[in-house]
Amino acid sequence: MNSVALEHKPNVQSTPVAKRLSLEQGERWFVARVHPNRENSAQFNLDQLGFRSFAPRVSRTVRHARKEHTVLAPLFPGYIFLILDLSRDRWRAVNSTIGVASLIMGAEKPMPVPRGVVEGLLVAENSGIVRLAADLEIGQTLRILSGPFADALCRLVHLDDNGRVRVLLELMGTEVPAQLDRSRVAPAA
Repeated sequence: MNSVALEHKPNVQSTPVAKRLSLEQGERWFVARVHPNRENSAQFNLDQLGFRSFAPRVSRTVRHARKEHTVLAPLFPGYIFLILDLSRDRWRAVNSTIGVASLIMGAEKPMPVPRGVVEGLLVAENSGIVRLAADLEIGQTLRILSGPFADALCRLVHLDDNGRVRVLLELMGTEVPAQLDRSRVAPAA
């Protein structure tokens, strides 16, 4: 364990999650690739080294042997977000952390996540679960953003936790059911 990386360790127990994950002067969000199914251990080990990390999770229904149960699954399997100040933090220590494969790199330094991406996920998070369809309601009129039916209006009939929506699309005087990715629809203005 690198003892130098422990110098800037925040007191995680006494700070709320939102404050713990807010950016300070010079800090940015970065992405680390983790070993398969090791998001939890990577996050634990990064936190032990004093890095502030975020692994967004969604609620998923798993079906096995005619039984269903709900589990917390990573929104981005194999990846974890962490806050770094490249001029202050010993960011190379992240690559040798147990559970972490490597930081996502640019030319010679880690590549920052575009501003607003992680912040949007944090806003959509409630009790440790990211709610992707928080702005949509059943029966709401939506506009399809891309694909062969771009700009067509449809009515939302179902949301699922896998980022898919089921809509009724009006074609030739009848409503046709369609299933789309959540990112392909937006509330109609």
